[in-house]
Parts: sequence; C-alpha cells; structure tokens
Amino acid sequence: MDLPRSFTIRESSHRVLNPFTGEKLALLGRAISPSPGTRVLDLACGKGELLCTWARDHGVTGTGVDISTVFLDAARARAVELGVADHVGFVHGDASGHVADDPVGIAACVGATWIGSGVPGTVGLLRRSLAPGGMMLIGEPYWRRDPEDEATVKACGLSRADDLLSLPELLTRFGDLGCDVVEMVLADQDSWDRYQREYVGWGVFVMMDR
Repeated sequence: MDLPRSFTIRESSHRVLNPFTGEKLALLGRAISPSPGTRVLDLACGKGELLCTWARDHGVTGTGVDISTVFLDAARARAVELGVADHVGFVHGDASGHVADDPVGIAACVGATWIGSGVPGTVGLLRRSLAPGGMMLIGEPYWRRDPEDEATVKACGLSRADDLLSLPELLTRFGDLGCDVVEMVLADQDSWDRYQREYVGWGVFVMMDR
C-alpha cells in the first residue's frame, strides 16, 4: 500500500503538499493558536509539515497518517530536524479508515477530502476522532469565478464544473453539515502558479460543531 512513484516524484521538491506556503501554514497556526499539549490528528499528512512546525511553534502533540512511505520518511526526518520527534508520530496507513484511539483537540485533513469521498464524508470521519469543543481543519478548493466552458473545467483537472463549489456555496455546505466556520486562511494566487488553475482558489477552513 503506497502512492505511485510518479506522484512522489512530482511532489519531491515540495515540503507542503498543497497550495499553501510555509508562511500560510504558520499564519493558520497563529490564527487558531492551539494551546501547548493540544493533540492533533492529521489525516493524509503528507510530509508532516503542519504537525512538525506546530509542535515546534505551539507545543502541540499528535499523529499524522499517510499512505506514502516516501512522504512519511520525510515527515520523520523533519520531526528530527525541528527537535520534535518526541512530540509527534507518523503512521503508515489508509487515512480514510483511521480514527484516533483517544479524542483529539484538532482533527485535520488539509487538502485530501477524497479520503472521505468528499467534504461531507471527511467531516464525518474527522468527527469520529474529535473531542467535544475541538476544531476540524479541512483544506478544499473552490471556484474563484465560474468556468467559461468545458475546456476550462478540464484544464483545471476536473471532470465537471459542479465538482467544485464557489466559496459562498462551500461555506453554506459546511453550515449544512452542522459546522460553524470560525476561521479560514486562503491560498494566494501566486502559490497556485505551479498548479496553473487561475479559476480555482484553495483554503483551509477551521470549524467547530454547533
């Protein structure tokens, strides 16, 4: 069980495996300001940059789960580099079925909602690990403007225009799922340059159950 080699090669030069920069990830951490000792579960954690840098900067602890052995090796090395290997751990496995042994203060899936077959399933999965009063983090793309034609949709790597929602529609979707969005940090357009998707935005949405 692993990712195809072509995917790991494509992401080999990226430390953050989504349209965020390290600066945006740090901004997100400051925005929610987790208390020292907060337990975090990061599903489809990639190279573990969220867990490792937040353990260093905010004193969180936690676990990252990913299907890629290559990414997890990089995550463990990053934890050693930042001196937080005693605070975070990484598990090789299918994140779509992973539930924390004990409830966590932050349950995250930042840019991989396919593990829950979309936003509703991912929210349901994260809830299974979340302590009462905890926060969910979901990274998700959205339409910045309506695509002009099918060719534009295909160029954005999508099958249909309704594969994505607009930002207002996405926020409404979270509300319909019983979540209050209490913070969001959106990717800058320049951080999307490598993806060549001028029509698509991307952000991390911080939510709490009502």
